[in-house]
Amino acid sequence: MKDVKGIIVFNTGSSSVKFALYGMDCLNQYLHGTIDEKPDGAVCSFVGDKADEFIDFVPPKTGGHAVMIEALLDGFKTYLPEVNTVAAGHRVVHGGDYFDGPVMVNDDSMAKMEDLIRYAFVHQPHNIQAIKAVKDHFPDLPQVACFDTAFHRTQPQLATMMTIPKEFYARGIKRYGFHGLSYQNVADVLANEEDKGGRVVAAHLGNGASMCAIKNGKSVATTMGMTVLDGLMMGTRSGSVDPGLLLYLINQEGYSPKDIEAMLTKKSGLLGVSGISNDIRDLIAANCDDANIAIDLFAYRAAREIGSLSVALGGLDRVVFTGGIGENAALVREKIIEYLGFLNVKLDNDKNNSKAEYIHSENSAVRIQIIKADEELVIAKAVKALLG
Repeated sequence: MKDVKGIIVFNTGSSSVKFALYGMDCLNQYLHGTIDEKPDGAVCSFVGDKADEFIDFVPPKTGGHAVMIEALLDGFKTYLPEVNTVAAGHRVVHGGDYFDGPVMVNDDSMAKMEDLIRYAFVHQPHNIQAIKAVKDHFPDLPQVACFDTAFHRTQPQLATMMTIPKEFYARGIKRYGFHGLSYQNVADVLANEEDKGGRVVAAHLGNGASMCAIKNGKSVATTMGMTVLDGLMMGTRSGSVDPGLLLYLINQEGYSPKDIEAMLTKKSGLLGVSGISNDIRDLIAANCDDANIAIDLFAYRAAREIGSLSVALGGLDRVVFTGGIGENAALVREKIIEYLGFLNVKLDNDKNNSKAEYIHSENSAVRIQIIKADEELVIAKAVKALLG
């Protein structure tokens, strides 16, 4: 008899599989890791209490996500025999109008997730592939899908509409918003504070980036729209651009839809503007004109969106930074907050540089906070809740 019930969580991207293992009873994390698929073979990393148990684990060199996940599940049985995996949870990017919260995976929910590939063709297939890989390996294992769009289903209609003919809205062409699991984590952290943190702008800044206006723990507006291309400048994604630009490129320069897709998703953002890298750490280290203008533009666009979301909130009580850039790039936080001085938002530079939890100055009218992103914990909580 195995001693511990475990929940395995998967957060699957285009070239990597992030995973975490939790104890079912108190959701303590035993293990967290990533398998990155590289041209010369997969590379894995493990952290956590049980990481040393996996020192001999070698991932398959090729084979894609399904093979990687199968090897990982075998690894759990081999290296952690005391853990009885009782369920799996998955991050799924798009839930559309079908899902306003986590759901058990079954034939019906799978069909709906596959239907939504049309809205998230870059990410959704990888999420679904992970679910199928687990089912192939453990056919009877309960699985739960958790959607990045679900947190934003509380938004008012005006926040979800686009200014195009109304018949499109009835067909599901609207603003959905993403990074919802990260924003749910922010809301969970703030849940016990007075007024749930008040009027909050949460900034999930990473290679993918967005912001969310949260009031009473609920999403009221966000920067991403129908797809993950909207809103903020990102690592390789453009964020919002003039739609007329796309018409110009098609009509005047002969761009095809595939050309535009490649430019907006893989060649723009920090990489495109700098011509150097999509990694903010590389740009900060480069300290040259091209790198600096990319960082400045990233901060400028972010500050403008905070202003916009403050309108949706009817004021601003707190700014929360999360995600890889939000948590670790003190320079970026400093540049963003500089633009908000007219709102009496003030940073304490010493606290900011030391990555304290609260980094606002004593005379700031708005709290500024860093919260570690933990989408995997949000998924584990959802799995436990659904399984009772």
